[in-house]
Amino acid sequence: MSAHNVGAILLAEPRGFCAGVDRAIEIVERALQKFGAPIYVRHEIVHNTYVVNDLKSRGAIFIEDLDDVPAGATLVFSAHGVSQAIQQEAARRGFRIFDATCPLVSKVHVEVAKLHKEGFEFIMIGHKGHPEVEGTMGQLDSGIHLVETVADVARVQPGQTEKLAVVTQTTLSVDDAAEITAAVVARFPNIQKPKQQDICYATQNRQDAVKLMSPQVDIVIVVGSPTSSNSNRLAELARKLGVTSYMVDSADELQSAWFEGRNRVGLTAGASAPEILVRQVIDRIRALGAVSVQTMDGIVETIKFPLPKGLKLDESS
Repeated sequence: MSAHNVGAILLAEPRGFCAGVDRAIEIVERALQKFGAPIYVRHEIVHNTYVVNDLKSRGAIFIEDLDDVPAGATLVFSAHGVSQAIQQEAARRGFRIFDATCPLVSKVHVEVAKLHKEGFEFIMIGHKGHPEVEGTMGQLDSGIHLVETVADVARVQPGQTEKLAVVTQTTLSVDDAAEITAAVVARFPNIQKPKQQDICYATQNRQDAVKLMSPQVDIVIVVGSPTSSNSNRLAELARKLGVTSYMVDSADELQSAWFEGRNRVGLTAGASAPEILVRQVIDRIRALGAVSVQTMDGIVETIKFPLPKGLKLDESS
């Protein structure tokens, strides 16, 4: 390996697990402890390879189709949320169900249901095919129209424009979402916006930390899996700010060539990436010569979400 002159690693704060991810993982762990393996999970519990493989090794079985869940089994819905159709089908089949949907996603579902009752249609800003988008759009049979870009806004055709509301995926780029929302408002001036943005605190805080860190470093490494929406946005944001950025699922994906001539390395992790992976990345970059590791000042997140009923070991199910 050629000589490198990595001097310092700057750690973004906050980074890594958010409250919704912590809770979702704990739901699967507790279900395994209480009911024993196997526990079925619809979709990856969170979008992280390490977390999913760890839970698989302990007896979690990840499925997409409810046909793959045997009668009488315990089923967990992933943190991303599920459609009404899946909720109803799972209930009809009589599974023991634990819903690990992030409360901040559930909040969007509740809002959609409430406004739908009042006769609203929706413009949803999000990424087509992402499970959170499928879950939110699947709260209704019709009347939610997806836009992914500003260009999509010009093409969208709601059934009526008197009662329209905008909702978003919780893990979008804050800046992109603001730009698309502005285009939506320009086209539908009387559209109702959420009282508080749907993009969650964790997405906002991790993006803000990257904005703060990027001008101080020569390269940004984001720890996160390819399927993780919020992790992808962090790498994208650093690039937008003019800093070379790579996303890695683990330390094994780091390439020494990336660090040549780059003295200061910024490091962050998506909301579904465990800190152990960050530590392994630090060790690998230290091997390339990094001598100091500094954590930036940043917001300290204290939010914690309660677990659903029926998971305490001493609680009768």
